[in-house]
Amino acid sequence: MITYNYGNSHSPITLLQMVGDHDLPGIENEIREIHRLTDQEFAFVAVKVENWNHDLSPWNAPAVFGTEDFGDGAENTLEEVLQLCTDNDRKYCIGGYSMAGLFALWAAMQTDRFKGVAATSPSVWFPGFLEDMKSRRVGSDCIYLSLGDKEEKTRNPVMAQVGNCIRETFTWLKEEGIPCTLEWNHGGHFKEPDMRTARAFAWVLEELAKKD
Repeated sequence: MITYNYGNSHSPITLLQMVGDHDLPGIENEIREIHRLTDQEFAFVAVKVENWNHDLSPWNAPAVFGTEDFGDGAENTLEEVLQLCTDNDRKYCIGGYSMAGLFALWAAMQTDRFKGVAATSPSVWFPGFLEDMKSRRVGSDCIYLSLGDKEEKTRNPVMAQVGNCIRETFTWLKEEGIPCTLEWNHGGHFKEPDMRTARAFAWVLEELAKKD
């Protein structure tokens, strides 16, 4: 597992983001935007994902776009990520965009290691995810959700359910008593992912500061 480290390594809070090659060019812009939005200090670890559709998927599912099916690598990925979260004096938060956002939400249902979750345009349309989520306990103290206001207008019938799914996720989290927010961004799925994710992490940092 390849990691890229940024920010203040002495901070008691570490933000972890699952990233692919497509994310790496925007990471430094994202971190600058987080600093602009909040005064909270943080360490930042970008965790490189080699196979996006396999390593972040909790179980096998047929291809929704293109021809590449989804694998079941999330459990192994989470085991590796948790090896980066062994300092009991630190607070760890996890986040990401698209399938990485889905992984972050899924991870929050598997462990209580992550104090906050920044799920930006998460792929909550993923087959079976909502049902599985509702059968589990949330292990995080706060969760940020967002979606582009054009994302549910896609012609893809599976992905078009993303709007209904994110609303249902938000409603369930509130019913579970989890501090959460749902932000609607302008545009489709591929607009400014770095800036959207920065807002997500900044919100999480501010929420955790309220609890100190």
